[in-house]
Amino acid sequence: MEHEDFTSLAGYWNSSDSYQFSPASVIVPVVFSLIFLLGTVGNSLVLAVLLRNRQMGHNTTNLFILNLSLADFFFIVFCVPFQATIYSLEGWVFGSFICKAVHFFIYLTMYASSFTLAAVSVDRYLAIRYPLRSRELRTPYNAVAAMAVIWGLSVVFAGPYLSYYDLIEWESSYICMPGWEEWRRKVMDTSTFAFGYVIPVLVISLSYTRTIKYLWTAVEPLEDMSESKKAKRKVTKMIIIVTILFCLCWLPYHVVILRYLYGDFPFNQATYAFRLLSHCMAYANSCLNPIVYALVSKHFRKGFKKVFSCLLRKKHRNKVHVLHAAHIVPGFEAGSTEVSQVHEENNRCELNPDSLAVPSGSSKHLHLS
Repeated sequence: MEHEDFTSLAGYWNSSDSYQFSPASVIVPVVFSLIFLLGTVGNSLVLAVLLRNRQMGHNTTNLFILNLSLADFFFIVFCVPFQATIYSLEGWVFGSFICKAVHFFIYLTMYASSFTLAAVSVDRYLAIRYPLRSRELRTPYNAVAAMAVIWGLSVVFAGPYLSYYDLIEWESSYICMPGWEEWRRKVMDTSTFAFGYVIPVLVISLSYTRTIKYLWTAVEPLEDMSESKKAKRKVTKMIIIVTILFCLCWLPYHVVILRYLYGDFPFNQATYAFRLLSHCMAYANSCLNPIVYALVSKHFRKGFKKVFSCLLRKKHRNKVHVLHAAHIVPGFEAGSTEVSQVHEENNRCELNPDSLAVPSGSSKHLHLS
């Protein structure tokens, strides 16, 4: 009886025509399309900037930012398009496997993002509080190892969601929804909230509290501060903004789930709108980080412009090549000239090796400011 009641409520909850007028069926596809577009383009630019930087593999913070962008990119590509259909179609039309896989990727990337933010908060604290002593620990090898551990733990914690969700028949269609018993759902969702949100947020809060305290109380005044320490402040500021956005965007999502499991969460127009808002906020988080990088870091802005200019130059070069091929019989000299021009343009498109490196204690370079 409990399962039948839950199925009936879930049908009402997921139906796109729960009300006579459902703006969600129009608004959600537009909002999710915007999230998909911004997230795909933005995270692709971040990945391109980082991967084209020859010194990216020698800097721990850049590696963690790369890992975070990968998680956001996977979330945008594998989750957002399918989840948008919940509010615009009558039921789930993609089959049982996609139902399970989409929710697995939702929690896999959520865990990867939260664990990465926790790791980078510790990395920032060590870099600022112990710039010399932490060099042996803050190595690219250890950062890659930490990333492997992050994804491994994410797979372990998200793995149960492969069986947690399933297709349940409702009226003449199917709905992708939790199929476990209530007590198992409570254990699972509570564990997800604890390990995927609360514990990482506690680690992040402790790390940045100590970092900010040290930055503002244990160093010389701003006008006398070294360029390296100024750059570290700006990097830390950028990462803190990214972290705050993650915490704010994902909190309503967890609140809706826990409120339904442990409290009185009626199914009405207000709760329907709040659930829709919580989904949009959680999904939008994956397209906000590139915007933060562009607004806060001048080197990321330069990197984005460089990628765009190289893409435009490549397109122009292809057009010129087609015209030459159509009207000119290439000789050895012409071919050599073309190759040299391509090499020259490729060199111009390479990012400055030091432009995206985060300072590790010395004041030799200015980075990510």
